[in-house]
Amino acid sequence: MQATTTLAAPAASGTPPTAPRRYVHFRPYNVGRWVLWTLYALVLLIAPLVWTSSLAQTMLTQIGIAIIACLAYNILLGQGGMLSFGHAVYSGLGAFLAIHTLNLASAGAFNIPVSLVPLVGGLGGLVFAALIGYVTTKKSGTTFAMITLGIGELVWSMSLMLPEFFGGEGGVSGNRVVGKAVMGITFGPQIQVYYLIALYCFVSTALMFMLTRTPLGRILNAVRDNPERVEFIGYDTQRVRYLAFMISGFFAGIAGGLGALNFEIVTAEVVGAARSGAYLLFVFLGGATFFFGPIIGAVLLVVALVLLSELTKAWLLYLGLVFLFMVMYAPGGIASLIMMNLRVAAFGKLKRLWTSYLALAGTGLVILVGAAAMIEMLYHLQLNAALGPRLTFLGASLNAQALDSWFGAGFLIVTGLALFELTRRHFKRQWDEIQQEIEKEIKRRELL
Repeated sequence: MQATTTLAAPAASGTPPTAPRRYVHFRPYNVGRWVLWTLYALVLLIAPLVWTSSLAQTMLTQIGIAIIACLAYNILLGQGGMLSFGHAVYSGLGAFLAIHTLNLASAGAFNIPVSLVPLVGGLGGLVFAALIGYVTTKKSGTTFAMITLGIGELVWSMSLMLPEFFGGEGGVSGNRVVGKAVMGITFGPQIQVYYLIALYCFVSTALMFMLTRTPLGRILNAVRDNPERVEFIGYDTQRVRYLAFMISGFFAGIAGGLGALNFEIVTAEVVGAARSGAYLLFVFLGGATFFFGPIIGAVLLVVALVLLSELTKAWLLYLGLVFLFMVMYAPGGIASLIMMNLRVAAFGKLKRLWTSYLALAGTGLVILVGAAAMIEMLYHLQLNAALGPRLTFLGASLNAQALDSWFGAGFLIVTGLALFELTRRHFKRQWDEIQQEIEKEIKRRELL
C-alpha cells in the first residue's frame, strides 16, 4: 500500500487556530502488473531451457532483438501517431557503430566490455535521431512520413557510396569473443548471447513502459490525438515529437547493437526500406495502440522471416494477405482481439463463445488449406516447372497440371466459405447479445 498524507489548510484570519487534520489516502499496488512482469521475466529466463535446439535459440535471440526494435518504433507510431517509413536507419546505424566498436575492442584500440557494446549502438541511434529528428519532426502526418522515407533511401544509397564505414556489399564483420572470460562468460556460445539479449530486452521493455506513464508519455498521446488542443494549453508539439523521436532512436540503436553482436556481421540491408517496412507491418499486426502489441508483432516477425520463409516461396504473398485481412477486419491488431475477449471474460461470458470460436477456426482452416494448395501449385508451375508437375503439400502429393487437384482445392475453398459464413452469422448474433448484456450490467453497477 502507498500512503499520502494531506494537512488541513490554515485557519482564516481572526479565528482561533485549529489542530491540523491528517487525511491519509491509501492506493493499493497493482498486483496484476507485478504478476505480468514477473511472468515476462520468467519466460525470458526459461525459454532457452524449454526450447534447446540451435534453431530455437537462434529464433529466441532474434525475438528479443525484434521486441526492442518494435517497441522503439511503436513510440513513434502507436504512442505519438508518427508514421515513419525509415526507422531502420537508427537501428542500422547503431548496428554499424556497434560492430566498429567491437572491432576496435578486438584490436586493443578501445577498452570496452562486450556487454556494453549495444549501449554504443543506442548512443549512436540517439545521436543520429537527434540530428535527423530535428528536421523531420518539424512536420507531422503525411509530410513527416514522406521525409522519413526520403531519409531512409538516402542513407541506404550512402551505404553503397561509403564502403569505409558501411563495408560495401559485403558489410562489416567482427568477433564478439573479445578479451578474457569473466566468470566463464565469453559470449561465444549462443546461450550466453541469448541471456545478454534477454537482459537488455527486459530492461528496455520496462523503461519504455515507464515512459508511457510519465508526463512526456501522456502528452505524447495527446499530441497524437489532438495536437491543436495541446498547442492551445501551452505545449510545443514539435518539441514533444522531437524528444520521443530521440528516445525511439536510442532504443532502436540498442536493438541494432544487439543484432551486431548476435550475427557478428552488419550489411547495408539493416538500413534498407525492407527492414523499415517490416517494423511497420508487424507492429501494426501486433497492435500499435496497445503496449504489448509490438511484442506480439516481434514474435510474428521472426516466425515469418525464419520459419515461414523456409517453408514456402510464397511467404510474402501469405503475409500480404494476412495484412490485408487485418486492416479490413481487425485494424487494432491481434492485441485488440485479445483485449476484446478479455473484456468478455471479465464478465464471465467467454464460455458461451468457445464453440463458435472452434467452428470459425475449423472452417477458416479449410479455406486456408484450399487457398494455400492453389497458391503452391501456381508457384510450382511458375518456378519449379523443370522438376515436374508433382509437388508435396502438407504430406499429400498434388499434380499441378491435373484438373482434379485444382478442383479439390476449389471445392475446399467454396465449402469452407459457405460454412464459415454460416458460422460467422451465428457468432455475430451471440457476440451482439453478449455486448448488450455487458452494457446493461455496466449501467446496473453504475446505478448501484
